[in-house]
Amino acid sequence: MENQQPVDSPRKTKQFIISEELIAEGKWVKFEKTTYMDPTGKTSVFGMGPSVLFLALSSSVFRTNLKRQQKAKQKVTWETVKRATRKGQSADGVTIIPVLQRTLHYECIVLVKQFRPPMGSYCLEFPAGLIDDNESPEAAALRELEEETGYKGDIAECSPVICMDPGLSNCTTHIVTVTINGDEAENVRPKAKLEFVEVISLPKNDLMNRLEVLVAEEHLTVDARVYSYALALKHANTKPFEVPFLKF
Repeated sequence: MENQQPVDSPRKTKQFIISEELIAEGKWVKFEKTTYMDPTGKTSVFGMGPSVLFLALSSSVFRTNLKRQQKAKQKVTWETVKRATRKGQSADGVTIIPVLQRTLHYECIVLVKQFRPPMGSYCLEFPAGLIDDNESPEAAALRELEEETGYKGDIAECSPVICMDPGLSNCTTHIVTVTINGDEAENVRPKAKLEFVEVISLPKNDLMNRLEVLVAEEHLTVDARVYSYALALKHANTKPFEVPFLKF
């Protein structure tokens, strides 16, 4: 059976960036006003009665003004935050999922707790950082992991470039999974290079519950990537939702 489109469905225009105007720029980020083509192109002609619409369309002046309105109303501005540090890297940075593995221990996820001024609170996050010039995502992940946690690990997988908060920013990242051999001497009592970051390891099989306890006790804000990962683990280990039996 063919899919039928609604008769009154609006015509969609291909969206694209028209211009980008710099508003302000700092050392790490910049603020821009982005103008782009809107998909709808609605004008004031909609909502008129049939007789009024017919008379209006018969006027060459009206048709000229209508075209101008369509062009004007299709152009929409958007306030955008961008990294001022982006150069030729594949993405702005890396987000690391460190899996700590030790003999006779449950696997743990290594997280970092640090104060985030924009949030005004301490946040619980995956280790993360920017990719340096001429640095691969994998190399950046191992470097950032050691700087923030002291752990040294091995790359398990690296995601393609993904966006972070597309409604606000063009910031991108690679999610890199790193396995850590906790039995190796260098990983028994690792020391982070960053002074103001606290390292917290939580069991992978109980991650969601442990996060909820920390939030309740320490009033932390959990990064969305950490919470999504914990939620995915929880869903993967629970029974599938039962399909309700419907009576007809």
